[in-house]
Amino acid sequence: MPRTTQSKRTFVRSRAVKLDRRILLQGTLGLAGVTLVGCTAPGIGKSEDDPFILLANPSKDEWPQMFHDAPDYIQETYRYAVANRDVLKWLPCFCGCGETGHTSSFDCYVAEERKNGEIVLDPMSFG
Repeated sequence: MPRTTQSKRTFVRSRAVKLDRRILLQGTLGLAGVTLVGCTAPGIGKSEDDPFILLANPSKDEWPQMFHDAPDYIQETYRYAVANRDVLKWLPCFCGCGETGHTSSFDCYVAEERKNGEIVLDPMSFG
């Protein structure tokens, strides 16, 4: 094999490796950014006086407008979290939202459970 062909192949392989690393880095940074944005949804509180409270009553299939505006997979994720509280309470949260008081994956979806069956959704996972 002529030397020039070998050096071209080496160049192409090294360039492909650099592109793979660049794509991996961009993907990792993008995912980290989405995770951080999801953990910092501003302007939505938990107070009864707050017009942006995300109050739901899953047993009556009553959900806030933000829930209905979300894509189907987000709605299914919230429904799953509410229906599988006992499972998600044991799964730690990995998005870095522990500073906001989250102790489990369940907390990423439900901010408060009320005695009357209503829940206050945590807006974090709406993105």
